[in-house]
Amino acid sequence: MFPYAIKAIEKLKPRAFVFENVKGLLRQSFSEYFQYIILRLSYPDFLPNLDEDWKEQLVHLRSINYNKYSGIKYDVSYQLINAADYGVPQTRERVVIVGIRSDLNKKWEFPKATHSKTRLIWDQYVSGEYWDNHGICAPEGSIFDRYTQQTIDRLKRYHGMFPPEEKAWKTIRDALVNVPSPQMPHTISDHIFRDGAKCYPGHTGSDLDWPSKTIKAGGHGVPGGENMIRFPDGTVRYLTVYEAKLLQTFPRDFTITGAWGEAMRQIGNAVPVLMAETIGRQLHSLISHPTAKKKVA
Repeated sequence: MFPYAIKAIEKLKPRAFVFENVKGLLRQSFSEYFQYIILRLSYPDFLPNLDEDWKEQLVHLRSINYNKYSGIKYDVSYQLINAADYGVPQTRERVVIVGIRSDLNKKWEFPKATHSKTRLIWDQYVSGEYWDNHGICAPEGSIFDRYTQQTIDRLKRYHGMFPPEEKAWKTIRDALVNVPSPQMPHTISDHIFRDGAKCYPGHTGSDLDWPSKTIKAGGHGVPGGENMIRFPDGTVRYLTVYEAKLLQTFPRDFTITGAWGEAMRQIGNAVPVLMAETIGRQLHSLISHPTAKKKVA
């Protein structure tokens, strides 16, 4: 779809644009094509020779002098972002590409992370605040992976009474506060229990007291059981459409139509609303603010 996106930028000449895509764009094996994408976004009115493939076009794009280029050009930045770092209850890593039209003379910086994994570990296993907030007891006899145990030890050793500055990553439990079990009486139309979830090696679901795994565009057959909740007692069940919608930070009254598999496909293909809002607000603020004029001596 990138050729069509570039064509749209060439025709519309927007002040800015934002694209989001999978982290696989940054694979080493994909690096040359990714560079081609970034350069085509930088020079959207570049006229390629249609007889040349993208690799031949890349040679010409690399030879362009940005400062001397007289056509439409954009200052393009990209970054791998984890949605959990912006308050989304989901560890979803995506490449975000932002371009600002060069004549605006604006420098883009990605928003700083507001939430952290370290703070969640602090709240759960140092201060215990997480469990207190939910009115439940901390799990007894927890066995941690090496990274988590090292983080707990480091936090106790170096932070003392003062927690990390960021807010804690949001968990599934946080996101689903006051949401009734789909097996209990309720009036939520898209909160329907779906039976048949199974746990097996490599297909374990998302832990209730952790951000969910990346919600995938699929139903039953997603590789890690990303569309299942895993409860502290080891049982699992499928997410309802309503729950998956909240994990993507859609409003509770947002309507997603279609059967469960189709609805999960739509949700899995979506950009987390809160992450998009965070980037969108910062970009809007940047390009809406007048550029300060340089004083002439």
